Amino acid sequence: MTIRYALFDSRFGEVLAIAHDARLAGLYFVGQKDQPDLGELARGGALRDDAWPVLAETRRQLGEYEAGRRVAFDLPLDLAGTDFQRRVWAQLLEIPFGQTRSYAEVARAAGSPRGMRAAGAAIGRNPVSLVVPCHRVVGSDGSLTGYTGGIERKRALLRHERVL
Repeated sequence: MTIRYALFDSRFGEVLAIAHDARLAGLYFVGQKDQPDLGELARGGALRDDAWPVLAETRRQLGEYEAGRRVAFDLPLDLAGTDFQRRVWAQLLEIPFGQTRSYAEVARAAGSPRGMRAAGAAIGRNPVSLVVPCHRVVGSDGSLTGYTGGIERKRALLRHERVL
C-alpha cells in the first residue's frame, strides 16, 4: 500500500489529507487532536503528492462544500477502525447537511442504545472529519460538545450549514 498526503488551505483552516492507494484514509485540520505527525508520515515512506487523484478530488469537493455547491461528499474511503467505530461512522454519513443528531441518537442507531460515551469516543476517532460529518453531532440539549477540530471550528461548520 502506498501512502500519499496533501496539505491545502480551506476556509475552515489548513487541511491534511491522507490517501491509502486510491482511497481517502484521513482528513484532519492541521493542529487538531489525533492528527498524524507529518514527520512520522514522511519517515514511514509517505509521499507528499497534492496532485494524487483522490487527494486532488478531496480538495475539489471541499471547495464545492465551502462554496455552498456540495452537501455530501462522494469519495472512496478507507476507514480503519473497530466494527463499532465503523457502525458509528456509518451513522454519521446518514446525517444530512444542515441537520444534527445527538450522541444518544447516534449510539441508538449504531445498535448500542446505552453506549453514548462509546459512540462519543468513536466519533472522536473519526479519521475523515467533514467527509464523515462528526461536526453534526451535538449534546442531547443541542449544546456544542466534543469536536477534535475545536468547538469554534464546529460552530463555524454548523453556521456554514445554517444549523446555527
